[in-house]
Amino acid sequence: MSSEEMLEIAEENLQVHIEVEKEEEEIKSLIKPLQIWITNASGPICYQLIPLLANGEVFGMTTEISIHLLDTGQFKEVLCGVVMEAEDMAFPLLRSISEHTEIDEAFVQADIIIVLDDVLLNCEAQSLENYIREVSEICQVYAPLIEKNAKSEVRVISSGKTFVNLKAMMIMTYGPSIKPENVIAIATSWESAAKAMLARKLNMNAAGEYLFKDVIVWGNITGCNYIDLSHAKLYGYDCALWGPADFPHPLLNVIYDSKWIHSEFQSAQSSLSSQVCHCVGMLPAHAVATILRYWYHGSPPGEIISVGILTKGQFCIPEGIVFSMPVRFQNGNWEVMTELEINETTQVVLGRLAHELIQEKLIALKEIKEMHPYGADKITSKKYLHQGGFFSP
Repeated sequence: MSSEEMLEIAEENLQVHIEVEKEEEEIKSLIKPLQIWITNASGPICYQLIPLLANGEVFGMTTEISIHLLDTGQFKEVLCGVVMEAEDMAFPLLRSISEHTEIDEAFVQADIIIVLDDVLLNCEAQSLENYIREVSEICQVYAPLIEKNAKSEVRVISSGKTFVNLKAMMIMTYGPSIKPENVIAIATSWESAAKAMLARKLNMNAAGEYLFKDVIVWGNITGCNYIDLSHAKLYGYDCALWGPADFPHPLLNVIYDSKWIHSEFQSAQSSLSSQVCHCVGMLPAHAVATILRYWYHGSPPGEIISVGILTKGQFCIPEGIVFSMPVRFQNGNWEVMTELEINETTQVVLGRLAHELIQEKLIALKEIKEMHPYGADKITSKKYLHQGGFFSP
């Protein structure tokens, strides 16, 4: 082949290469990445969450995402550092990541908003009621911006270490055009911590070949909640009764030590609360990523997932509060598992939990000035622990 012919072929190859690259760029421009906004983005939860969102396991290996980090101006340097580090990781599905400190530009074209704002609880400095009002004021700013700037089908996730139910409730209250079914509060951290505690009791690994399922978190996720073991199941446990890998053992039949449930398990609630509320960030970040994966791709068939949602009278819980209860995710939506049976004692417990959330809502809306006690009816620990659960104050 002559040099002239080789040059002609090389020119043709170059033109084809340029055309292919141009076509790929055009195709890429047609792909609209998911727009994800994260508030309080200078915190450790966000730092742990970004790799989970960008590695493809949450939304799928073909879904690109753009992440927007929102925080106040005093944390601009921190946000810039996070952006640089995420860019250096070169996640193939991370189309872009940016920092934002101007509140007016928040949530533009958002598909998903993850609200991580927390208040630093110090009851010696100010009252619980003042913290509730502070959370309400934050949501009064966010909700109208979500209505104005985000997409109509935006999904809002409330997470963090404090007032996750209240944040979800106030976003719906101050943003009436936001679809209530698109706002949820995350309870998965409590599920995970409770499962780890149970695994230690049984001298086994909470992951691996053993598996806990259907531990239910009722009520105020970061307040007074109820860890319900009455439906919990254990798979792959080595005991006298053998079965296939998908054979479930009722957890309360495996933990036959009722004394432990009534005493040590109850006393361990304070350490469980401390573990969840003072974690560095891995646990809540993993919880957010897990729920997002379920929301977009469905939860495991038959498995119970605890999520804080707006009540509509399910399980005789008063309407109009965000209450953690059992749900399943299917086809991009969730539904409450109302077919689950709960006993009378649990029903009484749920009434007490609802009372606290109603009080929080009324204070946030400035309809009352301070929390009022539940009343003279006191539920003793023995009464509800016997049913396989415990309160976490």
